[in-house]
Amino acid sequence: MDSEEEILKAMAKRGRQPNISFFAFTATPKYKTLEVFGHIGEDGKPAPFHLYSMRQAIQEGFILDVLKNFTTYKTYYGLIKSIADDPQVDKRKAAQALARFMSLHPHNIAQKTEVMIEHFRHFTMHKIGGRAKAMVVTASRLHAVKYKKSFDQYIAEKGYTGIKTLVAFSGAVKDPDVPTVEYTEVRMNKGIKEKELPERYGTDEYQVLIVAEKYQTGFDQPLLHTMYVDKRLSGIQAVQTLSRLNRTCTGKEDTFILDFVNDPNEILESFQPYYRETIVGERATAKQLYELQAKLDGRQVYYKQEVEEFARVFYKPRITETPQDHKLMNSLVDPAVTRFKALKEEEREEFRKTLVAYRNLYAFLSQIIPFSDSDLEKLYSYIRFLLTKLPRRTTGPLYNFDEDVTLKYYRLQKISEGTIQLEYGTGGTISGPTEVGSAIVRENKIELSALIDILNERFGTDFKPADPLLRPDKRRCRCRPDITPGSHSQQHG
Repeated sequence: MDSEEEILKAMAKRGRQPNISFFAFTATPKYKTLEVFGHIGEDGKPAPFHLYSMRQAIQEGFILDVLKNFTTYKTYYGLIKSIADDPQVDKRKAAQALARFMSLHPHNIAQKTEVMIEHFRHFTMHKIGGRAKAMVVTASRLHAVKYKKSFDQYIAEKGYTGIKTLVAFSGAVKDPDVPTVEYTEVRMNKGIKEKELPERYGTDEYQVLIVAEKYQTGFDQPLLHTMYVDKRLSGIQAVQTLSRLNRTCTGKEDTFILDFVNDPNEILESFQPYYRETIVGERATAKQLYELQAKLDGRQVYYKQEVEEFARVFYKPRITETPQDHKLMNSLVDPAVTRFKALKEEEREEFRKTLVAYRNLYAFLSQIIPFSDSDLEKLYSYIRFLLTKLPRRTTGPLYNFDEDVTLKYYRLQKISEGTIQLEYGTGGTISGPTEVGSAIVRENKIELSALIDILNERFGTDFKPADPLLRPDKRRCRCRPDITPGSHSQQHG
C-alpha cells in the first residue's frame, strides 16, 4: 500500500498545481504549448491569455515581413550509373543516399556558392549603410564545412574584399574527401571561440555566417538582412529559421531570402498558422493512450505482474529504499528484453515505436488530464526503464555511391521571385497527435538503374547542349570547359 500511495502522489504532481502559475511567451506556439499554458476559451479549447500577432507586429513596425522578397532556385540534374553491376538496393535509403551524393557534389556546392556570393555582392552588401549581413542555412555539418571551404576559395580566387565568412556547427566533422583532417568550428574560424562567435559576427569584419542546426532559433542579429537556404524546412522550423531576419534596426528597410530547396507554397503553409491567431484543432485524448496500452499489452513482451512488481519497487518511499532495489528492477525488466530480442526485426521496431509513443503521450496528457488510473502511471515508469535496456535498432544498409554513380547533367535555374502573401483574414489550426503509434517503413528493393531513372525523371528536365558536365576540373568534378564560373550563374539565373 505504501507504493500505491506514492504512485498516486506522483500522478497528482504531474497535473496543474493550484499554487503555481505557468506562463509561456512565444511567437510560434505548438499544440502542446497551448494545451499546457493556455486557458480554456469560449469554444472549450485552449487559447492564449493574450495575443500580439505576427500580422500586428509587422503592421506596427516592430518586426519586418521576411516573406516580402522571396526568390527560389531549382536544381535540375541527371545521374548515370558508372558501374557494370546493377545491384538491388533499398529504395528509400538508396534514394536518400543519392540525394546526399547530389547535394554534396563539388559541382553543386561550387555553383550555389557562386550564386550566393555574387548575389551578396550585387544586392546585399550595400544595404543597411553597407553593414548588411547574410546567413547560409545548410542541411548538415558536412555541408557547412564544404560551403565554408567553397566560399573562402571562391572569394580568394576572385580577389574579393569586404566579404569574410564564419561557420557554426557542433562537434568535429570529417570530410570523406579529406580523411586526414578533422574540422571544428573553432579551427575553421581561426581560433574564434564558440561563445565569442555571435559578437564577432556582429562586427564589421564578418559578413556571412554559414550554419548547420545552430543559430536557427533565438539568434538576435538586427544586421542580418539576407538568408540563403539550402535545407528542407517546414512547419515551425521554417518559421523560426526564416524569422532570424525579422529584427529591425536603423537603416534596415527590407529583407531577402534566396531558397534552393523549398517550395513557396510550403513556406506559406508553414507561416499561415502563426500569422494571426493559432487555433487548436483536433485534440489528443485519453482514448489514444488506452489504445496504445492495449496494443502493447497484446504483444506479450512484458507481463502485467512484472509491471506491478517493478512499480512496487520503483515507487517505494525514499526512506525505505535499499541498494538492492536497482538490481531488483533490472531483474524485473530483463525478461521483457529477452522476449523483445526473440521478435522479428519489423515486430521489434513496431513495438519500440509504440513504447515511445505511449511514453511521450502520457508525459504530455498527464500534465493536462487528472488521471486516476494508476495502471497508466505504472506502465509509464516501466516503459521508461525498459527503453533504456532494449538493444539499439538496426539501421539497415548504408549506401555510398561516390564510385557507382556519376553526375552527367546539371542546371541551376531561378524559378520564382516576389512576395509570399499571407492571408489577412485567417489564422491557422494546429492539432494534437491524432494518430499515435508505430507506422513502419517497409523495405522495398529496386535495381539501382531503375531508381536512377525515377530520380532523373523527377529532378531532370530537357537539358540543353550546354548542360552536360564533360570532364573533371580542379574542383574534382566534371565541369563544362567552355563556361567560366563567372558566366555560369549569369546563364542559369
